[in-house]
Amino acid sequence: MNTFRIGGVHPHDNKIYSAHQPITECPLPQKAVIPLVQHIGAPAQPVVEKGQKVKAGELLAKAGGFVSANIHSPFSGTITKIDSTVDAWGMRMPAIFMDVEGNEWLETIDRTPDVIREFNLEPKQIIDRIADAGIVGLGGACFPTHVKLMPPPGKKAEVLIVNGVECEPYLTCDHQLMLEHGEEIMIGIQLLMRALGIQKAVIGIEKNKPDAIARMQELASKTLGVEVRPLKLKYPQGGEKQLIDACIRRQVPSGALPIEVGAVVDNVATIYAVYEAVQKRKPLISRVMTVTGKSLAKPGNYLVRFGTPLSQVIEMAGGVPADTGKIIGGGPMMGRAMNNIDMPANKRTSGLLFLPEAESRRTEPENCIRCGKCVSACPMGLEPYLLAKQAELQMWDEMEQHDVMDCIDCGCCLFTCPSHRPLLDYIRMGKAQVGGIIRARQAAQKK
Repeated sequence: MNTFRIGGVHPHDNKIYSAHQPITECPLPQKAVIPLVQHIGAPAQPVVEKGQKVKAGELLAKAGGFVSANIHSPFSGTITKIDSTVDAWGMRMPAIFMDVEGNEWLETIDRTPDVIREFNLEPKQIIDRIADAGIVGLGGACFPTHVKLMPPPGKKAEVLIVNGVECEPYLTCDHQLMLEHGEEIMIGIQLLMRALGIQKAVIGIEKNKPDAIARMQELASKTLGVEVRPLKLKYPQGGEKQLIDACIRRQVPSGALPIEVGAVVDNVATIYAVYEAVQKRKPLISRVMTVTGKSLAKPGNYLVRFGTPLSQVIEMAGGVPADTGKIIGGGPMMGRAMNNIDMPANKRTSGLLFLPEAESRRTEPENCIRCGKCVSACPMGLEPYLLAKQAELQMWDEMEQHDVMDCIDCGCCLFTCPSHRPLLDYIRMGKAQVGGIIRARQAAQKK
């Protein structure tokens, strides 16, 4: 079994709490808030007005640029206002507010359980349907999927890498999706291969999911050009550059995208959404998310429509445990502690993790002992101890020279540091500053 060759760590996967829990649909809320920033890129622009009646699947906001994504109504109801809302970390964002009045869908959407296997669309038609449906990467980055399918001039895709790794501890939604909807995912893979004009796809799955490996291998054996690659356990194997290295032994250069080595990477949840968009004409209005924790009453994998308050999802999972110290949006390695559980679920919401008080407290940091563990663990080949110190001293130019923008926020440095130094916190702060400087410089050059 392969794995990626640079860095990585081995946290306990803690998936037992929600693993193999069947996907359960969350009830509709009475009121919903649909953020217009659910993706990387420009906010979507509203195309509805206050007082307007909408159906589930109807377009609410149109992509605000090339790198942006459409937003659709997850419910039927009435638009009450277009305003701003606060996310789980206190940031304001534009949003559409609505009263949910039912579950009436657009007539063009196929809501039958039938699996549609045949497709005769041309590549552009497939890409257009994906763009129309507002599909973004559901593995965490939320990059608009249609943009990935249109490589820049001079670049050609050779292989589709399918991310079924789900290396983040505790999370199991992708695992369960492969078990319950493997056939639809396989059709989605074929659709993406057709859109990209390629003949090869590799599905990477870590060996702690033997039933998913067996299921996808069974389906791949009947599908030309698709193979399943079982992988050793190592975090962060779900990072696209790490997964490319593990699956096809190509390493993406610093500052470059996967297309530079002929690869396009998509998560299994994204590919399932592609199937629904192309074959069923269903836009991306819901996703499967994991709600889990050692003390949670009903940990599981829940299908949640965007706009549903997370507090409602939490109640469905048994409510906030009494010993909770932190609620993490996502997993423990890359997720962030939340201060607002009334925020709405959106395309970015992969999971909710309830950490007990005893596990949520940070150990007091000590002096760096120059052990080099953070350097050995970094999957991007960076020097986290140095970048953190430069951030602390506001040495932004030096951080840029030391490739801070290559950091993928995986947290391996923080996880492995014996002195418990807040390396990732400083590096994230530095990345934000350096990224702003780079964008300002690029904007000035265009003038």
